[in-house]
Formats: sequence, structure tokens, C-alpha cells
Amino acid sequence: MTGLPEWDRCAVMGVVNVTPDSFSDGGQWFDTDLAVKHGLDLVAAGADLVDVGGESTRPGAARVDEAEELRRVIPVVRELASAGVSISVDTMRATVAERAIEAGALLVNDVSGGRADPAMVPAVAAAEVPFVVMHWRGQSIDMNNRAVYEDVVGEVVAELRTSVNRAVEGGIAPERIVLDPGLGFAKDAEHDLALVAHLSALRQLGRPLLVAASRKRFLGRVLADDGGAPPPARERDAATAAVTAIAAREGAWAVRVHEVRASADAVRVARAIETAEAGYLENAANAAGAL
Repeated sequence: MTGLPEWDRCAVMGVVNVTPDSFSDGGQWFDTDLAVKHGLDLVAAGADLVDVGGESTRPGAARVDEAEELRRVIPVVRELASAGVSISVDTMRATVAERAIEAGALLVNDVSGGRADPAMVPAVAAAEVPFVVMHWRGQSIDMNNRAVYEDVVGEVVAELRTSVNRAVEGGIAPERIVLDPGLGFAKDAEHDLALVAHLSALRQLGRPLLVAASRKRFLGRVLADDGGAPPPARERDAATAAVTAIAAREGAWAVRVHEVRASADAVRVARAIETAEAGYLENAANAAGAL
């Protein structure tokens, strides 16, 4: 029993940022009641689970203290879980993860992959919950300086393998681990695009894959106008849905998005295409066998 939720298609993880400084929504859901309502709205729009976080990880962001992160996150997790919502907690702190699990969170999504807090891996192992291990090279305040690669796909795969081994050695069951390539974290646009183009290489690590492209800078770069100015984050949702469709066709376990409806539609279309493809191949094989 992995505790990892399963669907017959790529899942959609909706994002609730309980922060005043998120790059995507500028603190729109900082109030607890508004955050809870937003989480319920995401589920109504098609989210399979909701990722609640209280600390911005946008490039250049400074960390908040533990007490403030707990104040932001735990009431939202508790209210959404009590309403029957499947909750992931987005945190780099073991104490926050433990308290969120007590409040009803089913999964821990740590952008540092357990590296920011040495107590995280033991805490997750003890709780026996799924753990998202993201590719990470350092805190948001200076991560752009770490976006140096000779082979971004090969290096991300190798570094994720190291993080998985560390988590397993710390007591987390391999079957509870989900991988995230960390789009936008210590990566520039070319790195992010290369990783999306090579999701199959990440899947060779043998673990479910979470793809979190929503509204990120590399999409802004792709959509930039003739003068090089990217559109605002909220105008990147159609591009996000395009990545969702690609990720779903590549077998991703889930995508993490801010605007749910378009991605919920995209994963269902991708699943329908997979089903049609399988049926076509089966029919063709049966026809060949009958000759």
C-alpha cells in the first residue's frame, strides 16, 4: 500500500498559495477563508487534489519563519481535508509537514527533495505518506545562479536519482516517492523546454512523475511579444494546458496547475486518445492474426 492516490489518467493538482507574494496570484488567497474557498472551487473545476503552500518559492524569494508558515497553512489544510479534499502540503519544513499530516494532508510536496531540512525525510518516513522529491539546487534567493548545465536532462536525472537514494536510505519506501523535474528552479527557459521534451528520460527512474509548469517563466519567454516582454503570469494558462497535454501523453502521474479547468480537459482528451490508440492497435493486431 503506497498511499499514493491513483487515477485512470494523469491527475490534476490545483494550487492554493496562502502567501502574500506568489508570482502567480499576488496574494489573492492569503486570507484563510478565501484560500479554503479557492481550494473548493479548484475541486469543483476538476482538480483531483489540492496543493497547499505557505511559502513562496519564486526566484529571489526570502524564506518565512516556521511559525508564520504554520499559521498560514494548517487552518487551510484542516478545513479542506474536513471537506473531503485530497490535500498535498507544499513545504520544506518537517514540522509543517508533520502538522499538516495531522490536519489531514495525504502527501508531502517538498521542493528541496528533503534537503532543506534534515528532519524532513525521517518525518515523512515515520508518517508513511507519499513524498514528492523535486530537483533542487538551492534556495530561491540565489537559485538562478545555479542554472549551469552541460547536459540538463542527464544532470537532472542523475541528481534526482541521488535524492531518491537519500530518501530511501532515510526510510521512505521507494513506492511512496514521486519525482518532479523542478521546472523553473535553477533553470532557464531552454533548460525547462529541454526537460519537457525529454520527460521519457525522467520516467526511466521508475517513479511517478509530477510536472509543474504552470504559468512559469519559460512559458512567458515562449509567449513574449516582439519586444521580448512576457505576458503576465495569469495569461499563460493556455500554454500551461499545452504542457499538461504533453505531460499526460508522456505518462505523468499528475500536473500541478493554478487554473484547473483547461488542464482537467487536457488530461481527459489525452486519456481518450490513449484509449483510442490502444483500441486501434488491438484491432489491427486481431486483423493481422486473422489473415
